[in-house]
Amino acid sequence: MKISSLMVVGLATALGVAAAGAQTGTTGATQAAPAAKGTPAAPPLQLNSLDPATKADPFPPVNQKFFTAATPTVDTVNNFLKAIWGYDANRIWRVEAIQNTAAPGVSKVVVYVSDKSPNAKVQSMGFFVTPDGKHAIADSSGVIPFGAMPFADNRRLLQERADGAWRGASSKDLLIVEFADMQCPHCKEAQATMEQLVKDFPNARVVFQSFPLVDIHPFAFKAAAYGYCVQKQKNDAFFPYAAAVFDAQAALTPETGDETLKNAVTKAGLDPAAIDTCAATQPIKDQVNASIKLAEEVGVDQTPLLAVNGRLLPLAQVPYETLKTIVAFQAVLDGVHTGASTSGLVNPPTLGK
Repeated sequence: MKISSLMVVGLATALGVAAAGAQTGTTGATQAAPAAKGTPAAPPLQLNSLDPATKADPFPPVNQKFFTAATPTVDTVNNFLKAIWGYDANRIWRVEAIQNTAAPGVSKVVVYVSDKSPNAKVQSMGFFVTPDGKHAIADSSGVIPFGAMPFADNRRLLQERADGAWRGASSKDLLIVEFADMQCPHCKEAQATMEQLVKDFPNARVVFQSFPLVDIHPFAFKAAAYGYCVQKQKNDAFFPYAAAVFDAQAALTPETGDETLKNAVTKAGLDPAAIDTCAATQPIKDQVNASIKLAEEVGVDQTPLLAVNGRLLPLAQVPYETLKTIVAFQAVLDGVHTGASTSGLVNPPTLGK
């Protein structure tokens, strides 16, 4: 369930929308890269054929007068876009401008985007890079990580602090963290996807990290507290407990909520009285609050949301085959093995041109 207009995938979403427009051919001729202050504007781009026989370049040639900012470099921007878009082998782009702005240290980046289809349209998009070179801003996407490895900080943070119940590999090299709320209907629907990810990526450590939306789901915090207590007794018991809570989600009401949680504990093979006592303790409440804080620190603002080695993806909005391709691509970027067969992947990812 989304709880803010800010899309947590940031430019991954904003730029993905731009590319989608190019792929569907819904855009017309685009504007040329904006001219630097005091220089004349370049003529409008005349779209070229992308017929495979001609292999025509659809983008305008790079003009150095549109590169007035010292940072970021073109290589950094390209590596950033590769991290965001590289899973899609059909997508192409060119950095057309990196310019100073009136805000000291803030640079504007302009990129032209298209795909390899014949006669594909070209779309321009832009974003701003902050003076520290670590963040980017595009329209309503908010402030998101920027750089050659934009997800690295989130990855390290989750490797250190994601403490939810887990399945799969003991290694955290390929870490898939699901931020979820047990009273969230979309989280319930997402569990089949999570089960499939565990099967498809044997080398992944798949974590259920509680992010109870306490303002709209009154039983979510208690369900998370119960979950940590169940996990504390037996990690593997958490998943039948969570499944039972999701199955009876409609009964998480003031009249039947407590009984519903205790029944879920019983189905997981544990003592509901002991779990109830545990859930009421301050250390467990602190643990749930720490999980909420972790989610907020990495940029989570909706559930269910997936972090794949720190890359945030809205789980309910990404088709499974695309999700699978992104997981495999992120693993390639981070130099880790998924243990999965590539035979089921759409456009198996590589880092080559």
